[in-house]
Amino acid sequence: MTMDETNELLGDISFDDTSSINVPESLIEHVIGQEEAVEVIKKAAHQRRHVMLIGSPGTGKSMLGRAMSELLPVEELQDILIYNNPEDNNNPRVREVPAGRGKQIVDAQKMEARKKVQTRNMFFMLLVMALIVYAYYTGQLLFGIIAAALIFLSMRYLMPKEESIIPKLLVDNGEKKNAPYVDATGAHAGAMLGDVRHDPFQSGGLETPSHERVECGAIHRAHKGVLFIDEVNTLRMESQQSLLTALQEGEYPITGQSERSSGALVRTEPVPCKFIMIAAGNLDAVQGMHPALRSRIKGYGYEVYMRDTMDDTLENRNKLMRFVAQEVVRDGKIPHFTKAAVAEIIREAKRRSGRKGHLTLMLRDLGGLVRVSGDTARAEGVTLTDAKHVIQAKKMARSVEQQLADRYLERRKDYSMYHNAGDEVGRVNGLAVMGDSGIVLPIMAEVTPAQSKEEGRVIATGRLQEIAREAVTNVSALIKKFLGEDITNKDVHIQFIGTYEGVEGDSASISIATAVISALEGVPVKQSVAMTGSLSVRGDVLPVGGVTQKIEAAALAGIKTVLIPKSNMGDVLIDDSFKGMVEIIPVSTISDVFEHSLGAQRSRLLEKLKRFATEKKLGISLPETIPTPTPSRSL
Repeated sequence: MTMDETNELLGDISFDDTSSINVPESLIEHVIGQEEAVEVIKKAAHQRRHVMLIGSPGTGKSMLGRAMSELLPVEELQDILIYNNPEDNNNPRVREVPAGRGKQIVDAQKMEARKKVQTRNMFFMLLVMALIVYAYYTGQLLFGIIAAALIFLSMRYLMPKEESIIPKLLVDNGEKKNAPYVDATGAHAGAMLGDVRHDPFQSGGLETPSHERVECGAIHRAHKGVLFIDEVNTLRMESQQSLLTALQEGEYPITGQSERSSGALVRTEPVPCKFIMIAAGNLDAVQGMHPALRSRIKGYGYEVYMRDTMDDTLENRNKLMRFVAQEVVRDGKIPHFTKAAVAEIIREAKRRSGRKGHLTLMLRDLGGLVRVSGDTARAEGVTLTDAKHVIQAKKMARSVEQQLADRYLERRKDYSMYHNAGDEVGRVNGLAVMGDSGIVLPIMAEVTPAQSKEEGRVIATGRLQEIAREAVTNVSALIKKFLGEDITNKDVHIQFIGTYEGVEGDSASISIATAVISALEGVPVKQSVAMTGSLSVRGDVLPVGGVTQKIEAAALAGIKTVLIPKSNMGDVLIDDSFKGMVEIIPVSTISDVFEHSLGAQRSRLLEKLKRFATEKKLGISLPETIPTPTPSRSL
């Protein structure tokens, strides 16, 4: 990246490296690009409201939870003690005291119990010695020893234990400077709600007092603080219902949560658990939540959808600069970043956003790039991380999907699964996205006489999912209209080559249309061209996602020209290493696609398209939106 490009990204901000950037101490100020969520958290902390944060991983949900615990008042914290109940050993008593007082009470009780034990032991020792001396002088030493042993056993097994009067400090907030923050993500029922430990010695004077076996749960440790649960839908419905009870009552008794916990009889008095709950997750978390639990959060709190991107403004770039400085300070083991390195990180944030005029807010992944860059610089023994280290880190910190996509390319090159030179009929190089990486997806079409007596069919293979199947149907409608002839006596076969994990999305629409029409008309397609784009039934090319990754995949495959929707041109942010390797051509209609992708004999097809463009508008329409990314391979 040149100095001019660096200055363009960073504006007139002047700094040598990130060590001169001020990093705020308050955690709430570390959250970037989530102004609405920050405002909600501040209000919720002030009013003690519950919050549900829904959004993609790595957008700052857990940081907002920790920040909320900093905003809560500390002077209200309490310690929770649990005492033995002499009237009912299986129903321990609970007591709340100010924070820090609980440890003092336990220490004082231990000291008092220790004095009682010492006094009792001294008394029995004098009694035993007197008994043995008396038996010795009376000539009955054997009987004296037996009597001493009986006294010892009675003291050991019949006298009450002093440990039973010592309370157990169940929740200790004495040394906390902030309100408790408890992350209960993935916790099982015992860890969430509290449990009672198993005691192998149930009698004979060897048993542990029941109150000593009680263990608090996350809801009790979060008393007067924040309970954070990510992927809340993964909790069992029984646990979610118990969580709802705790939210409603502000207290929850501790009992055994399993058959091995010896909690069938032990059940404490209600233990305070007045916490603020932050439930987090992806969109599927809403569907898997207990309806009453979600209703409780919604009725007594806020629901926030986290942003994935923010506007690409100078102000937001300044926030990303501060983010880099924050990550360096937080890590503590990597050198600070130069101005050029920060500009490269911001450029990567633009690239990863997938939208023109936006910066990504997937800051956990971006923070990973910062750390790998710093590790690369530290390995070289330099004092500052430069742009070259960031570029090296982008190659080293590839995701599993990127590595898998590279393996696919290597294998397809070995077995000639895609071609990058020459002309072929009915074969097109489509482009797809696997995770966050692009791949070349060859698509082939063949036309045969109809096997059905009623009407020909369009048959697509390659484990197509719902959106991809609908895209094939829509393209078939366009083809019928475009040709202007009866094709009911023909079957059209469409094959997506090498799609072992399935195909989802409609961005291969222009590839399908090109392959099918090439097969029907016998016009060859240039194999040096790859394409991506959705297609309306009127022949308009609509925008798609992941164009940058798709273009880079085409360049790695040796393809010289890539056709993308014209409205996606602002989304193209390929690495400098790919510039000059591939020509990017924007297309608006199917006629533009044919003009740049078809080889010889394309003139007569273009004439048909001109006639098609003058016809009346069709009654069929498609939503002209970019498809939502899915975990599977998307077109």
